[in-house]
Amino acid sequence: PTVSAVGPHFSHSATGAAAAPHEVPEPRSARPPRPTRQRARRGRIAQRFVPHELRPVTLRDELTELGEAFRAYQQRAEPDLAILADLHARKAKAFSAWAEVTADTGLRLDAERAEQAAATARLQHLHRSGQAPEGDGPAVTRLLTASAQWNHARAVLTHVADHAPLPGPEARLLVVMLTLRTAQSGVGNLVGQDLKGLPLPDPEHLVGQLVESGWLDIAGTVDELIASRPENPTRIGVPSLTPDENDPGPFTFGRKMRPKLSGWAQRVVGEKKLRKAKTTADARLLALALATGVSLDGQLGPEGEGLGPEALSSWCAIDPGDLPELVDRLTAADWLTEVAVTDTAVTGRLTERVLPLSCPLT
Repeated sequence: PTVSAVGPHFSHSATGAAAAPHEVPEPRSARPPRPTRQRARRGRIAQRFVPHELRPVTLRDELTELGEAFRAYQQRAEPDLAILADLHARKAKAFSAWAEVTADTGLRLDAERAEQAAATARLQHLHRSGQAPEGDGPAVTRLLTASAQWNHARAVLTHVADHAPLPGPEARLLVVMLTLRTAQSGVGNLVGQDLKGLPLPDPEHLVGQLVESGWLDIAGTVDELIASRPENPTRIGVPSLTPDENDPGPFTFGRKMRPKLSGWAQRVVGEKKLRKAKTTADARLLALALATGVSLDGQLGPEGEGLGPEALSSWCAIDPGDLPELVDRLTAADWLTEVAVTDTAVTGRLTERVLPLSCPLT
């Protein structure tokens, strides 16, 4: 037969049924993924890590959850003493069980402190809510009575720490007192006795330095300020604290609050036993820091965890190596008890007699 010259020629054309489709082999089964290891959650409470291997598991989980609950409480906008009392009660029970398991005396002491803290918070809650049992006085009658006032006191100290115009503890103590005298409006009155009552070896020189630095303005001379009396006080001003249209100033409290805060600081700095012991400016600064860094029952730091030595040394404008001696001075002046100073924390509590001067961390 004649073969067409046009188009392809297939020598083996399909006949009948269509050719079977090409079979594609099934893909190899994927290797199952390796199970991911989940890292065990490591709990932390009161500067202690909760061991993952701690048994019973219910105790481990309770300690972990309790630490989270305390940290959540610290973030509350307003304190709730009933909740705080319950947290301390749970902590006392959990730490007591932890001490039984590990035979750790420190945990047992922490449990006792938590039990005391729970009782204090519960009683304060009863008094504030008008449910106090008959015959019981308030747990602590504080000079500053509300958490807002306590926070204002801390705000002033923080501002001074961040904006101190001169180095050294004497200058810092003077700046604290002058800041409280002029806070809110930027101006105030001062007399010579206000300066002579502070542990300052050379107040005239310090005032002169503050004036020269531009931080302080005074009406008249330094000598006239030192000689001034209550019937004829000297007008002073701190430009950085003076509000204007664009800057309301660093503090949010009003005119009625300022004298309360100033009076509180004077009571702390001029406390009888601190004066009798002739403690220096750095010790008075430490007293202010400790008074504003305690729990409701007077333990140093939130949850009694203690306060950082570096932060305390920086605030007192001293070398960190001098802090233990400074703590000893306050202990001797009956300000502190159950004190321990380590590289990481200063723990202990304020004595009962100075608790009225405290501004708790709530």
